[in-house]
Amino acid sequence: MELFDKIITDRGSKYSVSGGPCSSPDEARAFIIALCRKKRFAKATHNTWAFLQGSTPVKNDDGEAGAGMVIVRMLEREALQNHIVVVTRWFGGKPLGGDRFRHVQDAVRFYLDNRSG
Repeated sequence: MELFDKIITDRGSKYSVSGGPCSSPDEARAFIIALCRKKRFAKATHNTWAFLQGSTPVKNDDGEAGAGMVIVRMLEREALQNHIVVVTRWFGGKPLGGDRFRHVQDAVRFYLDNRSG
């Protein structure tokens, strides 16, 4: 698991991004469970994630409607299969509106540009 913590802050909301190998929904659940063993991530408002299982997208918005599809589209553009990306958000008290999707994109881009593999 690669984790980049506190990479974006906006109006009190904070974002982190993580990822690693994943080729099935069961592996995705195991990844989220492992991430949430860190108390800070278990208390996050949203742990939105996606991966491509072959050419089939698998995603979970975790209450951040539409955010999983943003991750899917970026993974498709990169042709990155069997690799989960999780964008974590801690809500800061002020709604972000459409900016939240830009932040999800920026977090995924950060991950893709900085991951070791």
